Amino acid sequence: MTDEEYMEYALSLAAEAYRRDEIPVGAVIVKDGRIIAVGSNENREKSDPTLHAEIIAIRNASIHLNNERLTGCNLYVTKEPCAMCAGAIVHSRIKCVIIGAEDIKYGACGTVFDICGNSLMNHIPEIKWGVLRDRCSTLLSEFFKAKREKKREQNS
Repeated sequence: MTDEEYMEYALSLAAEAYRRDEIPVGAVIVKDGRIIAVGSNENREKSDPTLHAEIIAIRNASIHLNNERLTGCNLYVTKEPCAMCAGAIVHSRIKCVIIGAEDIKYGACGTVFDICGNSLMNHIPEIKWGVLRDRCSTLLSEFFKAKREKKREQNS
C-alpha cells in the first residue's frame, strides 16, 4: 500500500470519530507493510484526556507486538500530534510519522513545539508532512465549524 492509502484508512477512522462527536483524528500503525494497530479519538466520550488516536494506536501496537518499542513502525495520523502524543511517539521509538494536516495550536512535531525533532531526545523519528493534507484539514475545519454553529444556535 502507498502512504496515501494508509492515510485514507486513517481518514476513515477520523470520519468515524466525527460521527461520534469526537475531534476527527485517525491513526494507523504499519510494520513491514501490514497494519498492526489503529485508533481514533475517544477522549470526549470516555472522559479521558489521554485517549487520543495516536495513544490508542500506540497501545494497540504495543499489545500486538508484545513490546513497548515500536521500532520499524510507521505512524500515519490525520493531524499533527500534540505534546503528549509526540512524547509517546519518541518513547515508543516509532520510525516515521506521516502527518496529514499541521496543528497550528498544539502541534508538537515542529509547528508549535518540536518534541519529535528535538536533538536532546534519545530518539528522533522521521517526519513526513502533508499526505492528503487538504482532506485531513477540511475534515477538521468542518467539525469545528459545525461545533461553532451549534453553539451559536444554543445561545440564540
